[in-house]
Amino acid sequence: MGEAAADLVMNQGDTVTMNTVLEDVAAERLKRKQRLAASLRIFGKFGFDEGVAGHITVRDPEHTDHFWVNPMGRSFKQMRVSDLLKVDHAGNVVEGEGLLNGAAFAIHSRIHMNHPEITAAAHSHSVYGKSWSSLGRKLDPLTQDSCAFYDSHAVFEDFTGVVLDVSEGDRIANALGDNKAVILQNHGLLTVGESVDEACWWFVTMERSCQAQLMAEAAGTPKPIPHDVAASTAEQVGSHLAGWFSFQPLYDVIVAEQPDLLD
Repeated sequence: MGEAAADLVMNQGDTVTMNTVLEDVAAERLKRKQRLAASLRIFGKFGFDEGVAGHITVRDPEHTDHFWVNPMGRSFKQMRVSDLLKVDHAGNVVEGEGLLNGAAFAIHSRIHMNHPEITAAAHSHSVYGKSWSSLGRKLDPLTQDSCAFYDSHAVFEDFTGVVLDVSEGDRIANALGDNKAVILQNHGLLTVGESVDEACWWFVTMERSCQAQLMAEAAGTPKPIPHDVAASTAEQVGSHLAGWFSFQPLYDVIVAEQPDLLD
């Protein structure tokens, strides 16, 4: 084979490889956006919406200093893939139409900037989460489900009102550390994950764990699970894989019930 022919084959090979990479990135982006829209619909279905408050973000697989987020003012219950906004870490909407929630930017941009291992983050003003947050305490290991957060969540105590300053976003990201969740005192819950699936599931089950502990303490004096048992249970129910897998039935049902979310 001549040199020119060899160069042509190599260039064609490079083009094929590049096209494959771009196709893979596009497929992964679509998947993340579909899971994000589904997660928002799930939040709406479970009653986690409160006016225009609440947001879920997912990092873009190609432009990793950008994230996708729900536009402010559109109901969780009506969210579609086509509604999502792509935002850079400077707060510019680079794709999509709609309003960017200032608190979503201040909090999520700093979480994504400070924690490159985090793909998605979820926050809303859910009833039991914000009720529990007013106590300024971590959850106790009272149930198998709550053990997912054993030694894996923190409390952010510095409530100063609506989060619009990125410096507070930095403090929240610092309080989060390497945990899967942080309780924002007098505010609500925030969960994160290596996938949108995981972040959404942690929020759902953490909200219910808050509800369970509030009910248990109202009824009497709960008996916590011993440390060694809680720690071993956390390894079983609190892994990245466990969080991702637990979300799959929710995704299947919401897509079957509300297929327009994929539009």
